[in-house]
Amino acid sequence: MGFLDTLLWPFTWLVSSIMAGFHWLLTRIGMQDTNGLTWILVIVGLVIVLRLLLMPLFVRQIHSQRRMQLIQPELMKIQKKYKGKKDEASRKAMQEESFGLYKKHGTNPFSSCLPILAQMPFFFALFRILNSVPKIADGSHSVPGFFTPALAQAMNESTVLGAKLSSSFLHSDDTSAKFLAVVLIIAMSVTTFTTQHQLMRKNMPASALDNPMARQQKVLLYALPLVFAVTGVNFPLGVLVYWTASNLWTMCQQFYVIRAMPAPGSPAEKALEERRLAKGKPVKKLQLATQEAEGEVVEAGTGANVTVPRSGQRVQPQSKKRKKSKNNRPKGR
Repeated sequence: MGFLDTLLWPFTWLVSSIMAGFHWLLTRIGMQDTNGLTWILVIVGLVIVLRLLLMPLFVRQIHSQRRMQLIQPELMKIQKKYKGKKDEASRKAMQEESFGLYKKHGTNPFSSCLPILAQMPFFFALFRILNSVPKIADGSHSVPGFFTPALAQAMNESTVLGAKLSSSFLHSDDTSAKFLAVVLIIAMSVTTFTTQHQLMRKNMPASALDNPMARQQKVLLYALPLVFAVTGVNFPLGVLVYWTASNLWTMCQQFYVIRAMPAPGSPAEKALEERRLAKGKPVKKLQLATQEAEGEVVEAGTGANVTVPRSGQRVQPQSKKRKKSKNNRPKGR
């Protein structure tokens, strides 16, 4: 067993076991074990399970992104303060102030990468399993978990429109495999482009569109489809199915988040406010808490500012009239 196999062992075990479990379930309800559709549903089931397991990371990512968007004005002040200063001391001071701001509000500019990074070991584990299906079937190779030679043989015999799921565009002479690979690569590119496009068009305030992070997202918007085109031709069809299904999950998930929990100051937030007002519901806005509750993001109705102390105890908002009468109370009583 090589170093990479050892590193991926727990992920390979989980991936192979989930696939075996879904195969068992689908065959019990009457689907054929050598049917290509059965194995596509097995891979889709794998995507669903893994994305549900990674949901806490996604929730953390959303909260961190909200904080990043709320502190954008403060970040822009820091960038303006050091604009044009290219000496080492100024760059270091700007980095320290920026990371100090991130720490104060409990956010991280790299948090948006967490769900993607967390998926990569599972992606590579699936790649290695599908790449080894013929060898697992003939017993010359094995993987941890419950993906037995019998299952590998069933998968190796299954086809989708005449193409095996272990085939790839570059490493197969099958025209059906090449055609399916192209279709799936296009689907991957379209879903990724749509996800990034709706994020920038609906869920970013105008002030946030002119900063380094937004410019990086614009580059990714057009670069990622090219990356998929270059790398996708090497991947087995099963991996392309996994990637496309995962992209569809991300696209739908983000559509819901943008609609229900839009970024402050974005067109999506304005649309949500209009929908709530039309239904007679109060408008709620996300706000950064005061310095006593560093990093907290609170939701308050229009006209109310809620402070959440570090201890977690909620301080009730007071009306101006009550606050005034309290301040005018004679001393000694």
